[in-house]
Amino acid sequence: MTKKIKISRPSKVLFPKDNFTKRDIATYYRKIAPVMLPHLKGRPLVMHHYPDGINKDSFYQKQIPDYFPKWIDRLKVNLEKGGSEQMVTVAKADDLVYLADQAVITSHIFLSRVPKLHFPDKIVFDLDPSKDDIGALRQATKIVRNYFKSRGYAVYIMTSGIKGYHVVIPIKPKLNFDNVRELMKKVAQNLSLRYPDLLTDEIVKDKRKGRIFLDYLRNSYGQISVSPYSLRAVDGAPVATPISWNELNKTSPQSFNIKNILKRVKSIKDPWENIYKFSKILDKDIGR
Repeated sequence: MTKKIKISRPSKVLFPKDNFTKRDIATYYRKIAPVMLPHLKGRPLVMHHYPDGINKDSFYQKQIPDYFPKWIDRLKVNLEKGGSEQMVTVAKADDLVYLADQAVITSHIFLSRVPKLHFPDKIVFDLDPSKDDIGALRQATKIVRNYFKSRGYAVYIMTSGIKGYHVVIPIKPKLNFDNVRELMKKVAQNLSLRYPDLLTDEIVKDKRKGRIFLDYLRNSYGQISVSPYSLRAVDGAPVATPISWNELNKTSPQSFNIKNILKRVKSIKDPWENIYKFSKILDKDIGR
């Protein structure tokens, strides 16, 4: 049953340049919920709050506050250094609307789901460009895709809504995060050696020399990636959007936004629909 959530200060502007208000954000999340929720199910969620709008101070929040209503779904998540904390997991549209009321513009999720939180069910490569070169970025994205596709894996892509693309490979949750991260480090090293003028696995920004960073580091326990269909807190309110591979040459990382995304999801299927039906066990020789 849908709850009638009263939005506090609904006319408060969170995107000053575009004049998008808290009501606009809540309305967006209510409408996008049917396509967004399947990607959030069973995953701990990290909230990124912008209480005074995108141009003011923001903060991340992992642990669910005591004042959150009991009907908000939550998970017990073990911490790497011991102990545990209760985190939000979004299961219904009301959860998204409530988070919007808390000025959560962007959400980020674990790469794993209950009951196997220590075992990722997807790999994420965040292709982070050092300079504005959409052609090089698309080329890099295709290289990562071809690497995995040639080894028999299903490979998906999402606009980040900021500068790059996320390449995602669904896997069976059989290996723990430590093992997966080390394998992805080897993949990043392998590709960087093959394409030294285009790609790098160099963590330090100043050493990348204009190359595209293959960010494999988020394939770690407790690390997160932006939720599919989440808004991003920059001018224009872009949306992190799953796309098909044949759309890559026609889209940029900020092609979709709060104004055009709802029309898109009404007219085409979610390109990530049934993504986990194509999961396979990650080969320990993947980095060779």
